[in-house]
Amino acid sequence: MKILYLTTVLPSGKTTGGEIASQTFIDALIELGHDVLVLGYQRIGDRKHPKDNEIIVGDRHIETSTSKYYPILWMGVSFLRHLPYSAAKYYSQKYLQKIHQLTHQQAFDIIIIDHAQLSWVIPHINHQQQIILVAHNIEHEVYQKQLLKSQNILKRFIIERESNLIQKIENKLATIAKKVWTINQHDYDYFQKINSDTQQFHLPLKLISTSDKSTKTNYDIAIIGTWTWQANHLGLEWFFQSVYPLIPEHFTIHVAGKGANWLINKYPNVNYHGFVENSQLFMLQAKVIAIPSVSGTGIQIKTLDAIATAKPIVATSLALRGIVDYPSSVQSVETPEEFAAKLCHLLAYNSDTLDDLFTESHQWVEKRQKSFLGAVQSSVEII
Repeated sequence: MKILYLTTVLPSGKTTGGEIASQTFIDALIELGHDVLVLGYQRIGDRKHPKDNEIIVGDRHIETSTSKYYPILWMGVSFLRHLPYSAAKYYSQKYLQKIHQLTHQQAFDIIIIDHAQLSWVIPHINHQQQIILVAHNIEHEVYQKQLLKSQNILKRFIIERESNLIQKIENKLATIAKKVWTINQHDYDYFQKINSDTQQFHLPLKLISTSDKSTKTNYDIAIIGTWTWQANHLGLEWFFQSVYPLIPEHFTIHVAGKGANWLINKYPNVNYHGFVENSQLFMLQAKVIAIPSVSGTGIQIKTLDAIATAKPIVATSLALRGIVDYPSSVQSVETPEEFAAKLCHLLAYNSDTLDDLFTESHQWVEKRQKSFLGAVQSSVEII
């Protein structure tokens, strides 16, 4: 089949969990023999050459926190076009022109819309019966949770407006789409009430090789995430406020990901790396991985990536949302005290135990990969 994959940011760089999820679907479709053309923006400053099946609409700021004056412009577009701010960020005539050009030059069997924030492309797609929506989250729930925590009147107005508008467009898009693809049970339950042809996928993981297994460990605890995203930032903040004081100071902690510069030179046994090109290598160099999530919705891709390393993991129950039957290398905790105690316990594992964990995790990953490919193929076959 010939498939047009419309997304916000070209995901092949895999710099965020959302991009990893998008690229996972793209890779699966290609592996199954489909011809997939991906359309999206490139981050400002990203000089990575696009893949042969990628078309760059243009360079664009993505994260609000690093976009200078652009948020003011996006807010203006949001009010003028009655769009959520998170959708106005990606709106452009150039994007619409590219869609028009591609759909008139080529006949696509399926058009995949990746993220509800692209709902504004719908009027420009002629054959709407071919549409699949990839819903990474129930977007309006993210803002509803932020609203509960906000006390500022202006901020509350903006968040409430965003929540209402994004709910309208994601519900409308789910109604129009032939199918909705979700990646956790909670989102499936929501969208299935709107579109009966909603499907839940269990995202697979990248298998690590035997040579990766022998990577030298250079630190005790690894934490990685995109800290510019508020939900992730809250988890990192919680860890250092509530868990860190309970961990012996001789354990070394290494943190990677954009947006946590505040950690530099703040703690004697903490090393901040910033963004790292190879997230799995970063995790493989640790004895234990910590995932301290306290907010957010949808499945956490960084949790899946961590499981793929076969390293011992301590994670909050929220970090494991949407992941069922995870291997015994993963320990779920609720409180700071449990988190610290489990970290200390796992750091004492011997080599035989670690070998057993590697074998179990490897088998778990292989089974998940086969299941995912089969589910994707069966879904696109009946469009």
